[in-house]
Amino acid sequence: MTDALITQFYASQVYQEWRRLVCDAYHRLEFVTTLHFLDKYLPTHGLVLDAGGGPGRYTLELAQKGHNVILLDATQANLDFALRQVKRRKLQTRINQVIHGSIVDLSQFPDASFDAVLCTGGPLSHVLDPLQRATAISELIRVVKPNAPLFVSVISRFGVIQEVLTFISAELTMPHYDLLLETGDYFGGHGFTAAHFFLPEELKQAFTRPDVRILDMVGLEGVATQHHKELNRLAKDTKLFEAWMHTHFQTCTHPSVVGMSEHMLIICRKAVS
Repeated sequence: MTDALITQFYASQVYQEWRRLVCDAYHRLEFVTTLHFLDKYLPTHGLVLDAGGGPGRYTLELAQKGHNVILLDATQANLDFALRQVKRRKLQTRINQVIHGSIVDLSQFPDASFDAVLCTGGPLSHVLDPLQRATAISELIRVVKPNAPLFVSVISRFGVIQEVLTFISAELTMPHYDLLLETGDYFGGHGFTAAHFFLPEELKQAFTRPDVRILDMVGLEGVATQHHKELNRLAKDTKLFEAWMHTHFQTCTHPSVVGMSEHMLIICRKAVS
């Protein structure tokens, strides 16, 4: 039932999700910071899996940069939208497939199929069952080649708590908030769909395995988390905004900043057996 609620939510939010990463300077932080670290760690060529890639914002960006990409998502409306964008941009030769599926079951792909794997924007946060989350992580690792990078971003528990304080403080006295605070689990019904919100040590522990090496953890919105108005106002002054982005990239990998950011990105490399 939870999976159906999540799919229904994103089916109703296709355009909003497509616009989310570019709609203003604050939201572009997640996108620009993710791209910065993709550029740092991605191989120069090869086949990339965008797992849980929604309407395809990262798929299209990577295809435009010359990568070959397969997009997988659990919401058909997202894939239909992505296909229209692929045709509009004439990227059919770069985007090998657009596939309906779940990050929990990547059995349609053989072991070591991809030169890099992305699971960005929070798909892992929408796997509420801990055993299924572990399965999803194992699947993402299984399908990436040895010595290849894996990028996974999730929604942060501390980032959500800041959002409650800043924008929806009435929820502080509601039962679902106590559950979120104690466990990170949220089952929907108050403006967002069901999700598990991660602590930084929880995300790190999930990828602390003998078959991967953790390369970096990043707070995608960093110190600016939940400062929507302030950052958007700052962005009107090019010089000040450039100075802030320098500050952002100097601080976004600090452990305290990773934990408080709205979204956290972990970057791993699969071990060579």
